[in-house]
Amino acid sequence: MSIFERMADLLHAKTNKLLDKMEDPNETLDLSYEKMITGLQETKHHLADVVTEQKLLERQIAQIQQEADTAQDNARLALQSSREDLAKAALAQRQAALEKQVTLNKAHENISAQAKKLIDYQSTLENRIEQFRTQKDVMKSSYAAAQAQVKVTESLTGIDNRLGNVTDAMRRAEDKVNGMQAKAEAMDGLLQSGVLNDPLDHRSNVEKELQTLRSNNAVDAELEKLKAELGKS
Repeated sequence: MSIFERMADLLHAKTNKLLDKMEDPNETLDLSYEKMITGLQETKHHLADVVTEQKLLERQIAQIQQEADTAQDNARLALQSSREDLAKAALAQRQAALEKQVTLNKAHENISAQAKKLIDYQSTLENRIEQFRTQKDVMKSSYAAAQAQVKVTESLTGIDNRLGNVTDAMRRAEDKVNGMQAKAEAMDGLLQSGVLNDPLDHRSNVEKELQTLRSNNAVDAELEKLKAELGKS
């Protein structure tokens, strides 16, 4: 295989892959259905034309038959009047009419057969269209269900990046919460240690330490008091 043939095969494969990706099964089915409907309409138009020709031939045949009957009546009348020449001319007209009628009858038989074929074809095509329409609806429903399942699965597994984005957002929020909690604890520790001052508390550090000692001594005294009460009891 030459390099040009190889390149042609690769181009053909990529083109088919691109077309498969772009092709929507629903649109393809609808387009095929529309083409079948168009074919049915064309068949009906052809059948109408054929039936019209059939009716025209039937009218011509009836008219020729009337001319033949009239010629025969004229020949009879001519003979009754002893005009054999007129009778012979009338019979010649009748013969010509009968020959024309034979030709029209053959044409009528042919066009009638054609009309029957078109009627049968139309009936077959209508049945096929109905079957295709049912299959089309089933396939479109199946495709919609499968497509919905794929989308749900992609969302759950994060293939379509939706769940992945949600997970990333949750992780970022969690990091911010943890960081804020750590900052709050650190600032609280700094506040308790006196590194940071409460702007509403105007006491000096010495006063704060003394207040802490007084609070601790008060707690210790209260504890000893409770112990003494329990010892007496």
